[in-house]
Amino acid sequence: MIERGHPALSIGAQCRLLSISRSSYYHEQVGETEQNLGLMRAIDQQFLDTPFYAVRQMT
Repeated sequence: MIERGHPALSIGAQCRLLSISRSSYYHEQVGETEQNLGLMRAIDQQFLDTPFYAVRQMT
């Protein structure tokens, strides 16, 4: 989508044309930690096992 070596348009100009911020272009996504994934799995499993618990009791 954005061409780094474009002869006429800088990266900033290309980002403006696409209506995205330059920081969004440079940002690299970081995945979830194993600990966080484990906690999310445990919460999901608890909710599936006991759906009659309300959200307030789950947190």
